[in-house]
Amino acid sequence: MKGKRIVLGITGGIAAYKLCELASRLVKLGASVHVIMTDKAREFVTPLTFQALTGNPVWSDEFKGDSKTAISHITLAEEADLLVIAPATANTIAKLAFGFADNLLTSTALAYNKKMLLAPAMNSNMYLHPATQENLRILKLRGVKIIEPDSGRLACGVVGPGRLGETETLLAAIESALFAPKSLIGKRVLVTAGGTQEAIDPVRYIGNRSSGKMGFALAKAAKLRGAEVVLISGPNNLTPFPGINYFSVRTAEEMRTLVLKHFADAEIVIKAAAVADYRVADPSRQKIKKQADILELVLTRNPDILQELGQNKAQQVLVGFAAETDDLLQNAAQKIKNKKLDFIIANDVTRKDAGFNVDTNLVTFLFPDGSCEEIPLMPKEALAHRIFDTIEGLPGFKSLNNLITNKESD
Repeated sequence: MKGKRIVLGITGGIAAYKLCELASRLVKLGASVHVIMTDKAREFVTPLTFQALTGNPVWSDEFKGDSKTAISHITLAEEADLLVIAPATANTIAKLAFGFADNLLTSTALAYNKKMLLAPAMNSNMYLHPATQENLRILKLRGVKIIEPDSGRLACGVVGPGRLGETETLLAAIESALFAPKSLIGKRVLVTAGGTQEAIDPVRYIGNRSSGKMGFALAKAAKLRGAEVVLISGPNNLTPFPGINYFSVRTAEEMRTLVLKHFADAEIVIKAAAVADYRVADPSRQKIKKQADILELVLTRNPDILQELGQNKAQQVLVGFAAETDDLLQNAAQKIKNKKLDFIIANDVTRKDAGFNVDTNLVTFLFPDGSCEEIPLMPKEALAHRIFDTIEGLPGFKSLNNLITNKESD
């Protein structure tokens, strides 16, 4: 989002105040935000608020604002990378559907010919009225992306659809609209994340320090690139990117069951989860009391999910992770061979700036032919895109594209 110019059109709904947070978040992410407010919008929030949050003049009149701009609606439309209208009232939606240009926002929208996002917010009856639904249908046919409203208690007291989507939902839609290329459209991606927890008794478990951040970043990157994404994760404190099919599990057996269920439908599989190698053979049904000085637990091996996938893969691109504390490259090279991977991502989890429970990672890519590529320290979200760039350059990915193309032509 850094360096992108976003025009944020705000209309006269009670939800206008929610756009203050959105504008602030966009600026923090590096976007240049330019706000257009209708006359009614200024009844709910003052222009000065948005000017302070964005650092840019707020537009509301065709003939006022930036004196260097001769024809404001044309300039705003031409310079914008994205036009976002939120909250979009029934009145503004109707104007957009029928090409009205009676204020600066509708004039800018009519002059704009790139990506547009529209987030309706209004009374449930107004939203569900056939006229509003028909107007939204018309806009969708023209390529406008509609961010569907949430359901809940509205300002008027009615409970139903019509609430402006949450800020995170709006941010996700904006980030997705701005991201290019959409190189994974038509692809199905399966990602695993987080650690598993293997019960000792009803209150204790064997686990590890995996936060799930790398897997969640990979799922988000795949979604931004246009893929249909399934994310299966052990316990975590993260929120999946909107639009991802998310499944939460606790144990290795639960993860194996879900992974095998979705494996056959996926073209790309990335196993970023830190699955426990062992589980307690006979977990206690009651809490184990503190009595003996030494407590012995009998452990039994968990299934090796990644190896099982390698043995059963057909056309899938299969990628794994090797979280190691010693002999990093040697251990990773053995895994790529044993598990029949297209490549493996090796990282030293003893580092404080990489591996478990941090936002950055320092890794090495290893390939079946013995070659490797050292990747410098970077945020996990940036690394996720680096991983998909590498996947898209693999012979297996190119074969996958040819297979999908042939299926479509059949």
